[in-house]
Amino acid sequence: MKIYSVASWMVVAFLMLFLLVYGEPIIVPFVIAILIWFVVKKMRNLLDKSLFIQKYIPSWLKTGLASFVIFGGIFFIGQMLTSNIQSLGNSYNEYVVNIEQIAIKINEIFNINLTKELNHFVANFDFSSYLQSLFNSLSELLGNMVMIIFYVVFLFVEESLFQHKIKLIFEPNNRFEKVSGILQKIDKSMSSYISLKSLVSLLTTTLSYFIMLAVGIDSPLFWAFLIFMFNFIPSIGPILGTLLPSLFCLIQFGTFTPALVVLFGVGGVSVLVGSLVEPKLMGNTLNISPLVAIISLALWGSIWGIIGMLLSVPITVAMIIVFSQFPNTRSIAILLSEKGRV
Repeated sequence: MKIYSVASWMVVAFLMLFLLVYGEPIIVPFVIAILIWFVVKKMRNLLDKSLFIQKYIPSWLKTGLASFVIFGGIFFIGQMLTSNIQSLGNSYNEYVVNIEQIAIKINEIFNINLTKELNHFVANFDFSSYLQSLFNSLSELLGNMVMIIFYVVFLFVEESLFQHKIKLIFEPNNRFEKVSGILQKIDKSMSSYISLKSLVSLLTTTLSYFIMLAVGIDSPLFWAFLIFMFNFIPSIGPILGTLLPSLFCLIQFGTFTPALVVLFGVGGVSVLVGSLVEPKLMGNTLNISPLVAIISLALWGSIWGIIGMLLSVPITVAMIIVFSQFPNTRSIAILLSEKGRV
């Protein structure tokens, strides 16, 4: 019996992996649409806190306004990012010259010969290919924007009918109130997590952007975007979001001062927002274990590439929220969470 059960789970896991890999063109836009749907609902609920808006503005208009703001922002930032990435790729050869100067300065300060090692690293590091991969992923995402918009529209259409369908399914068994309560908890938790985490990340990103802009780093919007996305990854994310633009700043200018300004400026913003602002805004909202975040990053990245890396943490948090609502899967949610509070 146990062998049969293990075999069944292996078959299910294989089929799910097969579906995720070959169904990427359909599944990825749908996952992004669900995340946007939660954010739009949160924005709509915030608008309803105004008595005038709640009374006189119809729900469809509030939904349309929130959707327009979000999709307009995504499209604008996407266009700016593609331009920034192309600019970085074209300028990379100019930065290579500064690497040798950095090696000479390190040799003088620490009396260590790094010139040979750095030259070997530069020769084998294909910076343009990484930028091209990111550019292709963003272009693909923007190309799927029409499909994502359709998904979001039909999610809101289905939202008005879903409650009635659940009632028809579970009311004869007197389980409607329990199931409806669980779905409302999942909805509220997901909306709160995505919107509040996005707000915290946006605050960190905005302050970091102006620091990098003042220093004069090339394509500051690109680095701000990386900081925003890395901020969704617990512990290691803010560190990577600080180190990468600092290292690039060192390569761009060939001196330590601008890199140190970015390092301490962006790092200080991340620490202050992460330790002071985020706990007050997010409260008991679930966080995932840093180890789980790294494993999730590697897993979804291997399945869906860069887009999978960007979606890895929101998907894992969604799993924790859903698993925490059911007794049979609550233990899994506890293992995946950061402090076991679900």
